[in-house]
Amino acid sequence: MTPLLFCAAAGSAAVGRFLIGAAMHSWLALIVVNVVGSGLLGYVLAGDPSPAVATVVGTGFCGAFTTYSSFAIEARAFGLRWGTPYALVTLGGAFGAAALGAGLA
Repeated sequence: MTPLLFCAAAGSAAVGRFLIGAAMHSWLALIVVNVVGSGLLGYVLAGDPSPAVATVVGTGFCGAFTTYSSFAIEARAFGLRWGTPYALVTLGGAFGAAALGAGLA
């Protein structure tokens, strides 16, 4: 059952990420999905989940929802002047959200 749930979670997360990107039409969409996904992952992992929940929600949903490869490409495309603050905001927001999620669990 876990593989089916994993596929459903990953598929729905990828669609959600796409819809957020389509709705926002901006580089801010990547910050939003990465921060929200990191917060959810922090919440799930701090709750000491079962292996199945960690796989489905942590790896399946959060892994497909967040997009750190696109973040790296976008940060590089912004260049040193704008890419550095973009990276700091994204990483700071993601770490902060993960800590907040863990604290809420």
